[in-house]
Amino acid sequence: METPVAIMPCLDMKNGRVVKGIHFVNLNDAGDPVENAAFYEQEGADELAMLDIAATVENRKTRLDWVRKVSDVIRMPLTVGGGIGSLEDIELVLAAGASKISINSAAVKNPDLLRDASKTFGKEKITVAIDARRNQAMPSGFELVVSGGTKPVGKDAVLWALQCQDLGAGIILPTSMDGDGTREGYDIEFTKAISEAVRLPVVASGGAGRMEHFYDAVVKGGATILLAASVFHYRTIRIRELKEYLKGKGIGVLPSNKKY
Repeated sequence: METPVAIMPCLDMKNGRVVKGIHFVNLNDAGDPVENAAFYEQEGADELAMLDIAATVENRKTRLDWVRKVSDVIRMPLTVGGGIGSLEDIELVLAAGASKISINSAAVKNPDLLRDASKTFGKEKITVAIDARRNQAMPSGFELVVSGGTKPVGKDAVLWALQCQDLGAGIILPTSMDGDGTREGYDIEFTKAISEAVRLPVVASGGAGRMEHFYDAVVKGGATILLAASVFHYRTIRIRELKEYLKGKGIGVLPSNKKY
């Protein structure tokens, strides 16, 4: 039997609030992180992501009090990213209640960090987020960008995913800047390019707007974890209904195991 897919709402954090933008900019307030996390626990989400989107740009660490408060109200696994740049940072974030960490810019800057983190904490705890934009000069057509999407690196995003796998990543979380926040669908081409290149679980991220987008991410994109933000925050799509929809289309979903 194929691996069931996991539904993963994402809390993009700035100034202690959940925010949501389009193409990584034009941020709007989307509520309180603790209230949102508690809601998603009740809704039957399988995992939760919390990304401190300004940490790297503002050159500071992830705010650990946010991690503690959110982890206190959920039982599902929590992946935390943003501003994590050392083994000590990872240790502190995991100690604050995260189940996994996500690194992006720090891994690009220092690939040894990824190798050391995998050896120290176990690869299952290490997610590598890969942000990319279309660039035909790259072999795959996708260029790696860092620092919250502000700096192109001149490196092929798919080749980087392969390198991350070799260094000890446990999960790859690719986000296409071209699709982020548009609600026009995941960038299936990018998701598929990554999922076909690596042997790791791949998270579909950036652009979900309708239930069929989630279906396409699995069937056409090869993703096994489905991340979305605005459609869940603004209650456009309810997680229980999404799971029923996917199940009806023959996609295995995790049971919610919640008492409503």
